[in-house]
Amino acid sequence: MGVPNVGRRPFCVKKPDAACVPGRSHFPTVAMRRNAQKIRVIMGSTPAIMIIAFLVAEPDATMSLPRYLLLLFLFGATTAGASEIVVKVRNLPETGTLVLQVYDDPNAFGVFRRPAREQRYEIRVGQEYRITDAPSGAIAVLVYLDENNNRALDRNFIGIPREPVGLSNNYQPKGPPSFQRAAFTAQPDSRIDLDIALFAVLGETGQWGVGLGAIGRSSPYVGSDTNVIQPIPAITYFGERLQWVGPNLRFGVWGGDDLRLALTGSYRVGAYEESDSAALKGLGDRESTLMGGLALVYEGARGFTLDLGYEHDLLDQIGGGSVVARLSRGFQFGNLRLTPGIGANWISGGLANHDFGVPAAAATASRPAYHLSDTFTAEVGLGVFYEFTENWRAVFNVALEQLGSDITDSPIVDTDQVIKGFAAITYTF
Repeated sequence: MGVPNVGRRPFCVKKPDAACVPGRSHFPTVAMRRNAQKIRVIMGSTPAIMIIAFLVAEPDATMSLPRYLLLLFLFGATTAGASEIVVKVRNLPETGTLVLQVYDDPNAFGVFRRPAREQRYEIRVGQEYRITDAPSGAIAVLVYLDENNNRALDRNFIGIPREPVGLSNNYQPKGPPSFQRAAFTAQPDSRIDLDIALFAVLGETGQWGVGLGAIGRSSPYVGSDTNVIQPIPAITYFGERLQWVGPNLRFGVWGGDDLRLALTGSYRVGAYEESDSAALKGLGDRESTLMGGLALVYEGARGFTLDLGYEHDLLDQIGGGSVVARLSRGFQFGNLRLTPGIGANWISGGLANHDFGVPAAAATASRPAYHLSDTFTAEVGLGVFYEFTENWRAVFNVALEQLGSDITDSPIVDTDQVIKGFAAITYTF
């Protein structure tokens, strides 16, 4: 049973000179609620004091439809609206398609995927390019020319945009883009005018960088406290198909935006020198070598990357190779990008024996012969990229590799973990 309508006049919608009927609904109809929503969308900000003044002036007034709509007009007007972004784009061609994207998620901006808003325009003389429903708060804007009109930002074999782009604050990154450098604050119900210049990320010849780096690996060997640390020149290059970062190189041969196949090369630091420990004497030095192979890269949903590759010893120093499967995802924090990952490694018997085996010819009374077959290891890692300026950056990659029991059973091994990594500071031209 409902609550009796005592001491107050009922809400009703009535024709002129018609009486209100007690018991009618005291709440707006569906149609009235829809009209009210339209009013809230249309109207801007109105001080709440006007609502109070209206109620005080007519405390006992019948809530007729016009009066109800006026109240909703005032109340709905207090809802904050979205901001409007108007973009002036320099160096536009005379024809084509221009795409405007707004990002409010640093991680999405870091890969130029999943924008909060997107608007497409056919380029015309005198055309104004705008987004009218941009979110408020910290946002960044990306514009690009969709040159082939395929409704996507085309990328090269290593994921770098190949179509002309422009960013808010006219930020021109030379690596993973920093949301912080491109971001600005959008206030509700505001208009923001941006002047953005288009540019080719890779230029005409790609991006070159130079610096100083080091590659290293901890020692898992009995009696050895000598970790392998080797300085190397930190050369970087990003081109249409070629990627060269310190000790690693990739050349794209097939694929597109999400799935790519590449030739790979890497510098592998030597595992040990026999002078590192008495337990290693007579085994000879384990020299550094060059590895080469293939890698298949898949970039999935939500920024996850799956990397599957095989590399073999090119200089025949080892006589074997390894398969690496790694899953990673990048996270952006200001100018800092962190990429944690997990992986599994298949190691051929030749490589396993090169690093951890004891040949029969080198066996002693305290160091028996030990032979390994193919084996597996697991690892967790972290990639760090920090942008000091648009040209200076630091790169750091470290991984903790868990060795299997068949490796730790070797008479020359006394720990089940190896730390390996690469660090560099570079300047990009």
